[in-house]
Amino acid sequence: MIKVAITGTGFMGTVHAEALKRLRGVEVIGIQGSSPEKSKATAEHLELPKAYPTYDDLVADPEVDAVHITTPNRLHFEQTVKAFEAGKHVLCEKPLAMTSEETAELVRLAKDKNLAAGVNYNIRFYPINLEAKERVKAGELGNLHSVFGSYQQDWLLYDTDYNWRVLAEEQGELRAVADIGTHWIDLVQNITSLKVEEVFADLRVLHPTRKRPLGEVQTFTGKTDDQNASEPINITTDDYGTVLLRLEGGVRGALFVSQATPGRKNCLRYEIAGSGGALQWNSEEPNQIWRGYREKANEILFKDPSLNHPNTQHFTDSPGGHAEGFPDSHKMSFRAFYDSIANGTYADPTQHYATFADGHREVALCDAILESWQKEAWVKIEK
Repeated sequence: MIKVAITGTGFMGTVHAEALKRLRGVEVIGIQGSSPEKSKATAEHLELPKAYPTYDDLVADPEVDAVHITTPNRLHFEQTVKAFEAGKHVLCEKPLAMTSEETAELVRLAKDKNLAAGVNYNIRFYPINLEAKERVKAGELGNLHSVFGSYQQDWLLYDTDYNWRVLAEEQGELRAVADIGTHWIDLVQNITSLKVEEVFADLRVLHPTRKRPLGEVQTFTGKTDDQNASEPINITTDDYGTVLLRLEGGVRGALFVSQATPGRKNCLRYEIAGSGGALQWNSEEPNQIWRGYREKANEILFKDPSLNHPNTQHFTDSPGGHAEGFPDSHKMSFRAFYDSIANGTYADPTQHYATFADGHREVALCDAILESWQKEAWVKIEK
């Protein structure tokens, strides 16, 4: 039995705890928040046996085999280093760290310490996206030539919407792109097995000034106890924009990303096209994918382990007609991670889950996108 502890008591901390509780061979034994009081309250709410007063207490616990990091981005590097030094495996929320220099160091440390190191790009693990990857790999779309799509939300539409993620010192200099756009880029790269080589970005800060409530605001809630108590704060992180992409093999792409599209709560869409057909997926209808043809009628393929590729079946627990969604994608992401520990294969870079090397590349991509936005020019990704 692998024993796990979580740092971070916000939205994602709860998501991780609930998904881990559904995994066989894994036991969540505790959680730690920004204060001993938050640790205790969340441990009681989630019915976990241990509430760690500090992160140092968590990593010092000899019972803990692995740490899940779900804290604000600025803490990821330091917390990961401490976990590695204590001999713990790490599953970190994205982004892996604030800079590509930090992520490169974490890749090196994971290898030197011989520990499992994953980044939670969970959208890979919707069964239908695993199916899409197998079909592209089998050559069903022929020679790929284009990818495009979007990731849109509306929870930061108004200047009164506030969360720590809007602050560059907490999130990083990019926000919409780094927070959700990297999910889209990781997903498309994983399905096509093609890396982005060059980017051109046109982004915008919709609200250069936001009204920060005098109290904490959880992700997606947008509410505090006193909505009238606020202070103006300057914002430099992007709310929406477009990124043009050049991928390996001459494939061209485009991504529109926004956290200010009214009515879009959490909508990721992609379309991948080649000489033999196309695939289109929408996360708001996650159990089906559109298959486009030139010479015959188009098709809708539904998630069904009895009909889908054998390689997707290990990450599909419910039969056809039984929907699997956001919580299940985390469960399967964690299943892949802990399978690699149980099987001793986590040193193999070709994992189903996103490795620290993948996480490093996503941060390097953000570096290039930020530089492109600032220079209004094409920028190549550092290899």
